[in-house]
Amino acid sequence: MQQEYYELQITPNHKQDIFSNFIFEFGIEAIEQKGDTIVVRSEESLEEIEWGVKEFGKKLSEVFKEEIEVKTKLCKKRNEDWIKKYKSSITPIKVSDFYIHPTWEDNKEGFINILIDPALSFGTGHHETTSSCLELLDKSIKKDDEFLDVGCGSGILSIAACKLGARVELCDSDEQSIQSAKNNFKLNECSYQDIWVGSANKAKKQYDVVVANIVADVLIMISKDLKKCVKKDGNLILSGILDKYLDSVLAKFNDFKKVNIIEKNEWRTLQLKKIQG
Repeated sequence: MQQEYYELQITPNHKQDIFSNFIFEFGIEAIEQKGDTIVVRSEESLEEIEWGVKEFGKKLSEVFKEEIEVKTKLCKKRNEDWIKKYKSSITPIKVSDFYIHPTWEDNKEGFINILIDPALSFGTGHHETTSSCLELLDKSIKKDDEFLDVGCGSGILSIAACKLGARVELCDSDEQSIQSAKNNFKLNECSYQDIWVGSANKAKKQYDVVVANIVADVLIMISKDLKKCVKKDGNLILSGILDKYLDSVLAKFNDFKKVNIIEKNEWRTLQLKKIQG
């Protein structure tokens, strides 16, 4: 272990999830989220990543036609085995009947245990959007339901659906997320019917429950594909929606019946039902 390591703090004023996915493209396997700040640590120099996220912010500003400012702070610190320190900061979480915990913590009796190592990917159940989706899945999934997870990330929602008895398919546009989801399925001794790199437009059938925990802009962009994936009377769960974008998302899905809205801080999660064939 080297005596020093680099720490890069990245604080975008918008689109934190998109920046996190971008950082993983550099081969970074572990990040830490502290409020609105993404923390990256490595024994290798992080100057290239610092430059990359600033340029990425400029490109996003052009795409979304809004000012996306990225503040960064790069420093060198004394190595005190930060991986061990990071692990000690991760606490298990209870959401409905689920108990989500890393592999270094024991299962809890009486709960549906889900093992997720946060060093591998996002999706540990701590974020408001993930916990809201888990709450809705616990109420919505029936045994042998056909289930699709769009933008699966760590695979936590698909694993939850599988443990509730659903037949699961999942996808993500990021190859690293797909690999992470595969690893977590093995870790939980769960199985899926199909998994692919891409989005809902590659789905080959319709599902009883479709979940997409992404961001509002993407939900709106792929709305037609998401709608096509849902069976008549099926449930569509949408999350990753900041409150200021809620009306825009609802307007795009106004041909679905609004069943439930979960509000947690500034985040909104929707449960919709397909009422037409």
